[in-house]
Amino acid sequence: MRQSLPAVLDDLLGPRSASGRVLVTGWFSFLDGEVTAGDALAERAVSEALRHLGVAHDSAWSPVFAPGALRLEEALPSHYEQLLFVCGPVHGDQVTRLHRRYASCRRTAIGVSVIAEDDEAVTGFHRIVARDRAGEGLLTDLAAGAQQMAEPPLVGVALTHGQGEYGDRRDHDRVTAALLSWLPSKDCARVPADTRLARDDRQLCGTPDQYLSLVGRLDLMVTDRLHGMVLALRMGVPALVVDPVRGGAKVSAQARLLRWPAVVPSQDVSARELDHWWDWCLSAAGRAAARRRQARVARAAT
Repeated sequence: MRQSLPAVLDDLLGPRSASGRVLVTGWFSFLDGEVTAGDALAERAVSEALRHLGVAHDSAWSPVFAPGALRLEEALPSHYEQLLFVCGPVHGDQVTRLHRRYASCRRTAIGVSVIAEDDEAVTGFHRIVARDRAGEGLLTDLAAGAQQMAEPPLVGVALTHGQGEYGDRRDHDRVTAALLSWLPSKDCARVPADTRLARDDRQLCGTPDQYLSLVGRLDLMVTDRLHGMVLALRMGVPALVVDPVRGGAKVSAQARLLRWPAVVPSQDVSARELDHWWDWCLSAAGRAAARRRQARVARAAT
């Protein structure tokens, strides 16, 4: 793309009235369509370009992905002068139905893949600026130029579902349920950080050195496992820890030895308690405390 995105959109949208609104849609708008990071970033890039041009617009989102946002069925065709379809392939019944619903609007597409020229989903658009068409790349993918609005922390999640040796003191199921229901409320990039090793499972590390390499790149570890805590602190990474055994067991014992405070007893697990230690772990104080524990762990090993 040699022109700026606002310039491309200005040309693509063509003549328009001063009061005419644009409805931004894509696969992210469909109830049963998936939303990818690329889709969402493409929408962000286009919305920013439209704001730069001073074009009034709305974006329609799947209610499954974005409850409370504008839904397609709420976006009445009579409210819009143009429909803009962003990113992904233009094919299939859902795109065709979009043409029928918004037949009164000028319909354009940008940053899309054109697979079959005679597809009704393709021919329904008045204009298309594609990212690939007939094997040729015509427009740099929109996601590549979207602004990153924030840099959320990278958080490893290491949970255990076993440890039957603790018998009726096990509180693992309730702890896991509490953590997994609470974690989606936090703005972070979550990655599995299971301490189990396996050479035939692509989702697990194959060697302990691979695992330490993973942990060392984290901003925070959320865990109810002893080694989830110990190895995070070894790498200088703060650990938000829940002891899943009622009355405390090895996790609490080692936390006391390392003087690591961010440990929640299973009976005290709550969103409020977890939020408190989340904020502390990601604060300058929490990070500094983890680095001090790293030195303590290193000294204990010599």
